[in-house]
Amino acid sequence: MIKKYGLIGFPLSHSFSPSYFKNKFEEENIHDCSYQAYPIESIHDLKGLIQEEGIYGLNVTIPYKEQVIPFLDEIDDDAKKIGAINTILIRNGKLKGYNTDIYGFQQSWLNFMGKDTISKTLILGTGGAAKAVAFVLQKLNIEYIYVSRSGGNHLSYKDLRNMMTNYSAIINTTPLGMYPNEDGCPEIPYDELSNNHFCYDLIYNPQKTLFLTKAENQGARITNGYEMLVLQAEKSWQIWND
Repeated sequence: MIKKYGLIGFPLSHSFSPSYFKNKFEEENIHDCSYQAYPIESIHDLKGLIQEEGIYGLNVTIPYKEQVIPFLDEIDDDAKKIGAINTILIRNGKLKGYNTDIYGFQQSWLNFMGKDTISKTLILGTGGAAKAVAFVLQKLNIEYIYVSRSGGNHLSYKDLRNMMTNYSAIINTTPLGMYPNEDGCPEIPYDELSNNHFCYDLIYNPQKTLFLTKAENQGARITNGYEMLVLQAEKSWQIWND
């Protein structure tokens, strides 16, 4: 019997996860598993999907990392603390939620930073991925502030003018600039960036977003989210097969 795994979100045209697992299964001679994208238009379609497909595990992406929580029977402690899920283990009809973004971001962040240290960080966005990033930064004793378009309880993009020298790292957790809308980017004052800045984009498709291009043009050190994708995917696979 083929064990089915997959990714839920909407839309999913940008995702490399299905091809990543397809290659993994081929390279590791795993013949009894399949992985595919399930672009569901509403989180309420999850129950029917699981019943029809007989799925053993799912990854969760935008916009369902928070919306999926009420549909779960159990949640891992770290995922519960941040209130966002990106991995679901399905056994005997029961769903348990995890967040492997925590592991993926932490390892890729440490690899990116190397021996460099930073003081303050801006997290662009306030969604599920932003919560995982904040959780890791807190563990690493790195001060951070959320930035959103609306501002509210957070900084707005307009608030950043004449402030960028106060923050040595900027992490984009928004979908701005993601395929196929590659001409978008967070509206930060890029002209205030320099070679003292580190810019990390969780987006991996395209390989270099407009956010990263503009930051690089100012001399900032940049990286995308591909390593994070790989690390969190492998952690998900470990959870599904423990």
